[in-house]
Amino acid sequence: MKKTLCALAVGATLFTPALAMAADVKVYGRAHVSLDYLDDGKDYNEVGLSSNSSRLGFKAEQKLENGMTVFGQIEQEINFASGSANDDLEFATRDTFVGLKGDFGQARVGRFDSPFKAARGPVNFFGDMVGDIRNVTRVSEQRFDERNANTIEYKTPKFGGGFNVLAALSLHEGNSAGYPSTIVETVEDANGEEQDVIIAQKGDTKKDKAYDLALTYKEGPVDFAAAYEHYEEDAGRGERDGFRVAAAYKITPELNFGGLYQYLTHDNDVANPDAQVFGVAADYKFAPKTYLRGQVFHRDVDADDANSTLLAVGVEHRLDKAVRVYANLATMLNDKNADLTPWKEGRSFGNSVKGAKDENSTALSLGFRYDF
Repeated sequence: MKKTLCALAVGATLFTPALAMAADVKVYGRAHVSLDYLDDGKDYNEVGLSSNSSRLGFKAEQKLENGMTVFGQIEQEINFASGSANDDLEFATRDTFVGLKGDFGQARVGRFDSPFKAARGPVNFFGDMVGDIRNVTRVSEQRFDERNANTIEYKTPKFGGGFNVLAALSLHEGNSAGYPSTIVETVEDANGEEQDVIIAQKGDTKKDKAYDLALTYKEGPVDFAAAYEHYEEDAGRGERDGFRVAAAYKITPELNFGGLYQYLTHDNDVANPDAQVFGVAADYKFAPKTYLRGQVFHRDVDADDANSTLLAVGVEHRLDKAVRVYANLATMLNDKNADLTPWKEGRSFGNSVKGAKDENSTALSLGFRYDF
């Protein structure tokens, strides 16, 4: 991994001047770290440093003679807490794509956030922090907040004032279609950590596509998104369907209020019963550079005593457009057959630690984020 990054850095140094003559090339990144205290309400309580979806990326854009624009992006996750811990990752682990845009709209291909995943944007006030909404929307085999590989996406031009329609097709999960389909089950090892174990292989298959359709509206004080996603029967986590609608409205220039509803089904509804998620969130700018935010989201599972409720509050101060500091407190209230935590998603510290059933998991986080 280090050799790969070094080679890329050298290559970027040598060729950036030449590329800049033809295209607008930008190097960007995010360093997002936090000091956290995590407590599952029973046996686990630890303090640690976390890197929270930190990244390094390259963007390129070039106007063509026919009036269209070609664009591309390569983005890699970087661990600013432990550095070398990312050695086992391949390059371009985050949104990586190439595309064209013009009067017809926008088309791109690659691996990037699905329209369904992006549809949580209006209420993503705690994104990549303790309290991230994905801690209740992205659970067990009902995974929909994904970055799907081998995807073709089309986005219409804006119409009706602020509407866009997005459609996406993820052709296959592996490097080629028709690869042997592997069934993987997540189990706990002797240390209580989750491990993926192969329990069966189904032979040659092509039924692992994913389909997305979304409608978005963003104009003035309104931010709205609705999305549907379907995974075929041989997709990695099985056949499943999801519907999500999220919206936010700026009641005043300082106060933004939003809500989300999500409904998920799985072909194996015994192991993965239907689940709904719903709740509200708010963000209030009470000083020129300081924000107060909070949220409550409930996960209602079609099974006995398996519900969870996520509560989070936080305060953020922006030292500059590029730099912010914050403090968050988040709690997950679990029924006796639920073991979720408010800290699993978007972070390096504690993401493999399960909560304790019938206990409330709590996290306190002091964070620093620098966008460059």
